[in-house]
Amino acid sequence: MHIISLVTQKGGSGKSTLASSLAVAAHAGGERVFIIDMDPQRSLVNWAKTRGLDDVPVGAVTAPRLPATLAALEKNGFTLAIIDTAGAEGGSSNAAMKAADLNIIPSRPNIFDLWASEQTRATLKALKSEFVFVLNQCPPAQQTARVQEGASALEAMGGLITPLVQARVDYQEAARHGLGVTEINPHGAAAGEIKALWSSIKRRLAKGKAKAVVRKAA
Repeated sequence: MHIISLVTQKGGSGKSTLASSLAVAAHAGGERVFIIDMDPQRSLVNWAKTRGLDDVPVGAVTAPRLPATLAALEKNGFTLAIIDTAGAEGGSSNAAMKAADLNIIPSRPNIFDLWASEQTRATLKALKSEFVFVLNQCPPAQQTARVQEGASALEAMGGLITPLVQARVDYQEAARHGLGVTEINPHGAAAGEIKALWSSIKRRLAKGKAKAVVRKAA
C-alpha cells in the first residue's frame, strides 16, 4: 500500500480540496483508496458525509492511532492511503510526514505560503521524508509572472511536481457536493489537471519503490 500525506504549516493552501479530488481520480484509476483525516476541522469527514457513498471511505484518525490504522488498511486490501493534515506544525502532522511514502506540500504562489513551504521542507528534511511541492490555486494566465516566480522558488527548494493547479470554480463546487473535479465536470480543465497530477504522483511513488528495492538488494 502506498501512503501520501498532504502537509504544510499554513492553512488555506487547499490540502483537503486536493486530497478529495486526488482520491476520486485514483479510485477511478483502479486504486482502492482510504482517506485519513487528521485535521481537527474534519473537512474530509464532512465531505464524505455529503458524498453519501462508500467508494472512497474517510476516517478521522489521531496520531497515536495512525500506525495501527495504516496496518489495518493494508491488511484489508487498500492500495492507497491519502492523509490530510492540519495547517500547523504538531504531532499529527509529524506522524503523517513520517508515515508517508511521499509528502505533498501544496503552496499558493505568494510570499507567505512560500515562506511556510520552506519551513515544512526543513521539517521533512530533518525527518528524512520524501517530498514534492505542488503549486496550487494559481491565478489566471494574465498573472503568469507571479506564478513563474513561485514555481522557480519551489524548484529551488527541491522538487516541484507538475502540473500547476489553477484557481478554478470546479474545485470548490466539487468539494461542496462531496465530489471530485473529475466527477463534477469530467472534461473540464480542472479534471485534466487532477488526472495529470495523479499520474505524476504515481510515477514518483513507483520511482521511490524502485529505489527502496535497490537499497534492500544492496
